[in-house]
Amino acid sequence: MSSPSRLREWWPAALGLALLYGPSLFDLMQGIWSTDEQRHGPLVLVMAVWLMYRNWGAMERAAMGQPSHAAGWPVLVIGLLLYVIGRSAHILMFEIGSAIWVLAGVVLLHRGVAALRVQWFALFFMVFMVPLPGAFVDNVTMPMKLAVSYVAENVLYWVGYPIGRTGIMLQIGQYKLLVADACAGLHTLFSLEALGLLYLNLVRHESAARNVLLALIIMPISFTANVLRVMVLCLITYHFGDAAGQGFLHGFAGLVLFLSALLLIIGMDSLLRATIGWYRVYSRGHGAAHA
Repeated sequence: MSSPSRLREWWPAALGLALLYGPSLFDLMQGIWSTDEQRHGPLVLVMAVWLMYRNWGAMERAAMGQPSHAAGWPVLVIGLLLYVIGRSAHILMFEIGSAIWVLAGVVLLHRGVAALRVQWFALFFMVFMVPLPGAFVDNVTMPMKLAVSYVAENVLYWVGYPIGRTGIMLQIGQYKLLVADACAGLHTLFSLEALGLLYLNLVRHESAARNVLLALIIMPISFTANVLRVMVLCLITYHFGDAAGQGFLHGFAGLVLFLSALLLIIGMDSLLRATIGWYRVYSRGHGAAHA
């Protein structure tokens, strides 16, 4: 079958998805995705779509000669039920999360299991754009903010800054800063986890040990990046005033968050590469010596 014919097969599904999720995406852009805590949502969506496009050729090759799979129907039905429940009851986790089920069902019905294996990460990556229940976020976020505040306070105090803390309230000099959800909350951790896993998927190391180790250290890297962001905000406020800390430079601190996380991930990846390479050379040399 020619490529144009293959593409034409997807137009009914693409149109259906646009009609189904267009209003939902519009509501998200006007609502929760416009808040500081959820600004990563549209970026995750764009990256997930790009990942699917990037894997499209591999998916078509994997599906060549493979039948569609009947399991796509129950998967699709589950997704549509979740959408109906979520849309009618205003449960965003169901409404937006249903897209993962619907897309998986469509892929199974069009190209089968082999194609779904190729696109699994793009679909999994969409989990990071699904809004979480507010009660769950609040319960997890407070301990995280306390931990970030504690570390930021102690590091800045250690280097000589006049800083104190009461709960999640930091006072540096004459200025008081409240560590907000956007600075050290679960959503921030979620977005940094997405960044780390995206890096892992794009790099695609052959070493399983290196992949596993890097995946395990993404969370402490995310925590460290949150601490760096809070410290930067404290220093900006202390040296340039409260207006600078809450104005343009607050957005700059957000950029520092993601840049520091990315640099830490790349740095740890380089360290793991050097360590694993050294270990392999040492093992070969040690084995040859015993031989």
